[in-house]
Amino acid sequence: MRNVHILLVEDNEGDIVLTTEAFEESKILNKFSVARNGKEALDFLYKRGEYHDAPEPDIILLDINLPLMSGIEVLQEIKNDERVKHIPVIMLTTSSSEKDISLSYKHHANCYITKPVEVSKFLEAITAIEHFWLEIVSLDAKRKQ
Repeated sequence: MRNVHILLVEDNEGDIVLTTEAFEESKILNKFSVARNGKEALDFLYKRGEYHDAPEPDIILLDINLPLMSGIEVLQEIKNDERVKHIPVIMLTTSSSEKDISLSYKHHANCYITKPVEVSKFLEAITAIEHFWLEIVSLDAKRKQ
């Protein structure tokens, strides 16, 4: 069984609970870390402060509307840094704005998913993410060796 580490960057507690519970139903062993704002996400990735021994995530689920630093700003920093730009970033957000979608892809998001409002549809979206990104796609395991 694969073991995958996911960094969820999300400030909405309800969405954090729903997302982690949906992944817990998985046949894949998932380790979750949660950053609740953009600055915390970058501290985690760059192992700063309390995150000095944080593991490198295999995948990042990134909201756009975050405190301190927007998801677009976080994405831009990740994708401009050789040390972490290989990590797939999935934009998972309530925004369906064409501007946000365009900016996300401009800054090399791996995909953009608008969070469904209905809980059952949200859980279906998480299941689809899991199926595609954790069962079908081959993640770069060599980067961690």
